[in-house]
Amino acid sequence: MQTWPVQDAKSRFSEFLERCLSEGPQVVTKRGAEAAVLVSVDEWRRLQAAARPSLKQLLLSDAGRGELPVRARGTSRRRHTPEW
Repeated sequence: MQTWPVQDAKSRFSEFLERCLSEGPQVVTKRGAEAAVLVSVDEWRRLQAAARPSLKQLLLSDAGRGELPVRARGTSRRRHTPEW
């Protein structure tokens, strides 16, 4: 990944974008610290898909399985409805 100071990325945006498309992600720095990364749409979609589990993966995983907090019977408050 190539690193670009924000001023260079702004002033040479076309080149910045072309390098992203041809060479891969490009890092933008602000005051010497990494601030952002420009990636192609295809790479972004791949990363998004990899970050989200599928429904099948969720159903087969142990994550999120546990006891649901259920109030003891008779402890729930009921709304008072006016009598007409």
